[in-house]
Amino acid sequence: MRADERFKDKVAIVTGASGGIGGAVWARLAAEGAKLALVDQRAPGPLALDANAHVWWAPPTDVGQEDEVKAVFDGAMERFGRIDHVVNNAAVMTFKPIEALTREDWYRVLDVNLLGAANFTKYAFSAMRPGGSIVNVASVHAIQTSPLAAPYAAAKAALCSFTRTASIEGKPKGIRVNAVLPGAVDTPMLWENPNVKSGAEQISPAFVGAPHEIAAAVAFLLSDEASFVTGADLVVDGGGLASL
Repeated sequence: MRADERFKDKVAIVTGASGGIGGAVWARLAAEGAKLALVDQRAPGPLALDANAHVWWAPPTDVGQEDEVKAVFDGAMERFGRIDHVVNNAAVMTFKPIEALTREDWYRVLDVNLLGAANFTKYAFSAMRPGGSIVNVASVHAIQTSPLAAPYAAAKAALCSFTRTASIEGKPKGIRVNAVLPGAVDTPMLWENPNVKSGAEQISPAFVGAPHEIAAAVAFLLSDEASFVTGADLVVDGGGLASL
């Protein structure tokens, strides 16, 4: 099979599809032949809309709400008749010291970053055939973090743990589940980070990746080329964690 046909006739759901990484992921999958159900809480911008019948934007969806997630799967099945891949990419951050965090702050981040992936995995396990695959977009914050990001770091660490459990439960179903852990990526989420804006967190340009580089890792893990990879955490950070 040609490299640009790895996902021919396959259907993928991508959450957080309006963002930098999400947009790069679905563009990569589309270029390799996938049909796409795209999910975001925000309406897509005009440049993100695609008149191609192979791309369907779900209504604005809160991934933390199970009924809205079910509606995405129902809509994708109605349009495409199958679901082969899910990329759980939707994420939010909050920037506060721990003593200033409220219950609402914690739940806002956990609902999207952890429970959103759990909701999509639940329905994927029911909808997917053997050979399906799921990739959860976690973060190097799951391993090494910075001040003011406790809910985000905790949610991403929990997402990696959830990935391992899901891979165990998915194996008898023939469904692989893996995680990608991006480092600093050239997206608005990075440059709007108050730690970066203030200079408290110094980021070398050598360790800032491009969204398409994360998308390439996601596409590999989704593809049959990774057929013997499940339960893995793939760090994609330009060697940032390996550097002192």
